[in-house]
Amino acid sequence: MRAAAVLISRTCVLKARETKVKLLRRAAATAAAAVVAAGIIAVITPDAAEAHGAAIIPGSRTRLCWQDGLSSTGQIIPNNPACAAAVAQSGTNPLYNWFSVLRSDANGRTTGFIPDGQLCSGGNTTFSGYNLARTDWPTTHLTAGRTMEFRYSNWAHHPGTFYFYVTNNSWSPTRALAWSDLEASPFLTVTNPPSRGAVGTNDGHYYFTGTLPTGKSGRHIIYSRWVRSDSQENFFGCSDVLFDGGNGEVTGVGPGQGTITPGPTTSNPTTGPTTGGPNPGPGSCAATYRTVSSWSGGFQGEVSVRNSGTAAIAGWSVGLTLASGQSVSNLWNGTLSGTAPNHTVRNANYNGALNASASTTFGFVANGAATAPAVTCAVA
Repeated sequence: MRAAAVLISRTCVLKARETKVKLLRRAAATAAAAVVAAGIIAVITPDAAEAHGAAIIPGSRTRLCWQDGLSSTGQIIPNNPACAAAVAQSGTNPLYNWFSVLRSDANGRTTGFIPDGQLCSGGNTTFSGYNLARTDWPTTHLTAGRTMEFRYSNWAHHPGTFYFYVTNNSWSPTRALAWSDLEASPFLTVTNPPSRGAVGTNDGHYYFTGTLPTGKSGRHIIYSRWVRSDSQENFFGCSDVLFDGGNGEVTGVGPGQGTITPGPTTSNPTTGPTTGGPNPGPGSCAATYRTVSSWSGGFQGEVSVRNSGTAAIAGWSVGLTLASGQSVSNLWNGTLSGTAPNHTVRNANYNGALNASASTTFGFVANGAATAPAVTCAVA
């Protein structure tokens, strides 16, 4: 009788535990559905890592693959073939934690600590898929020697120093990155830069201006290290870039992106240009919009800003009015303010000064249908 009672008791406990698990799962599903219904993407993922940061501009492999695969339900479904290969090897969890390519025991160590062939993962086996030697990773198009604004996620704020290296001219993208593939010294070093945006969000970031290395053309990797000064924890990342005269355009991200094609204009415009600005005269400007590429649920746009007057200008401001249902998820070569649908984009600190007839561009990735937004330009 006692044995039977014990057996019945244990059975009841097990059933109670199973019921509790089912209720928790049901509650989590209900909460996720409520969040999605409210227009917020909810991500529930096992083994969530303590997260801190990664390069946003130029985007790291994990950052851009996260953007490439993120669906409206929060599920990661890779479109880019290199991102798909990385997910096949490492699963989707690393992309939910795209800001966590770290070693808690690095303490500033490089050669001899992170093995050759594992630099892009920082020697962290969770991210091993992002060491793959491929030529079809999402790519940022840049111009050698140009000054630009760099951005690095501030998912968790810490003091420290950022180091940016570039591959030497003998490096080949057909082999996994080794320390000997990098130039001997970083081309950019920044300590405790300012930040903008909320900490712990996808778009909050540190920002700083730097000059890209000269004498570079074609495909390269910009390798970043963030060495915290308040602990031994360090962060690592690979950003695939193409020095082809680009202005920060990103290719290879999103449905229908296909094979990455060199050059800042990777596809013909899918929407005719729209222009806006005052009549030409001293100190005036004009803005022209075009759709670079589009896919189901999103698109990449580019705005060209031209000095349409007869005198040089020191800065510009573009009014960007989005169509219904559109929202900007990422923007480069400018500073975005305002709330959808009415945004203002002001020049970065390196592309505001334009001589008469000179022009510059800024680009962005947006959610929604690829309807051309309205643009206007004013001298700032």
